[in-house]
Amino acid sequence: MIIAAAASLVACGGKGGEKAATTTKKEAEKVKVLTLESERISKTLELSSTLEGYETMNISPSITGHIEHIYVEVGSRVQKGAMLVRMDQTQLNTTRINLASTKTELDRVTALKATGSVSQQVYDQTKAGYDQLVETERFQNENTFVKAQFAGVISAKNFEDGEMYTGAPILTLTQINRLKAIINIPETYFPKVKQGMKVEVESDIYPGEVFPATIEIVYPTVDPQSHTFQAKLNIPNNSEKIRPGMYVRTRLAVGEVDAIVVPYQSVLKLTGSNDRYVFVNDGGTARRVAVTLGQRFDDRIEVLPIEDGAMKAGDQLVVTGQARLVDGDKLEIVEN
Repeated sequence: MIIAAAASLVACGGKGGEKAATTTKKEAEKVKVLTLESERISKTLELSSTLEGYETMNISPSITGHIEHIYVEVGSRVQKGAMLVRMDQTQLNTTRINLASTKTELDRVTALKATGSVSQQVYDQTKAGYDQLVETERFQNENTFVKAQFAGVISAKNFEDGEMYTGAPILTLTQINRLKAIINIPETYFPKVKQGMKVEVESDIYPGEVFPATIEIVYPTVDPQSHTFQAKLNIPNNSEKIRPGMYVRTRLAVGEVDAIVVPYQSVLKLTGSNDRYVFVNDGGTARRVAVTLGQRFDDRIEVLPIEDGAMKAGDQLVVTGQARLVDGDKLEIVEN
């Protein structure tokens, strides 16, 4: 009886498992596809960036001590060579006293050397000591009376007169009549981007106004994570309408290129992020392909697969029914 009951349970369990497997089997999703073709397009890259002062300098003297006087405030405009900070002069004055004494000694030794009364070695040692003090005096003078290295605007002030200098920047000097921006360009366009190419810069603050820029540096390496390379823009800003920290859009014409352009609605967005992807028909199975978006043409958009070779001309792109798919789903192709 026990054996019979066990056999009955096994039999019932087997039938139930077969039934469950049958009911959970997913049917093929009905979709429409479009065969991808490579198109020749006039390519303009639209990239975003943040403006920076072409030159920014933290005023941080290389000597310690009290700050005797700061000549500027935040917002002060200064010219190259303008006095910014005067530090405690004790070290500098001591060096100048030693320098004057050493100069007198050098003059005496020089005169004695001319008569043969001192050796070349004594002269060389005295001259070396004097030269070292000259260099020390120059260094301390530059770091006691700190001057602007370029014309700009004081954008930060972190100390007041009489405070002890601790090593943090006393001031920050920013150039605003010329700006720069770093743009990240997809590696596909590396052969086409050259130094000296013209770029258009736009800001939402000034609708319809274009600020001309030039590519000054094309960085020689590609980021293996983002598959982009960087270029530095030189942006004249004599009007000073745009300022460091502003968000801008840039447009760079890179000529005609071969590209894959797809219906905009075929591109899906991952929930909670800005990642984009599409589905292609891989022998009757849905294959998800991560892409980045390129130039838009009305209801179509250029797409670039993030992984090389993940999608190419001749592949079948799912253009209807893609929102229901997950990677690996079986597909039933419906004709238009």
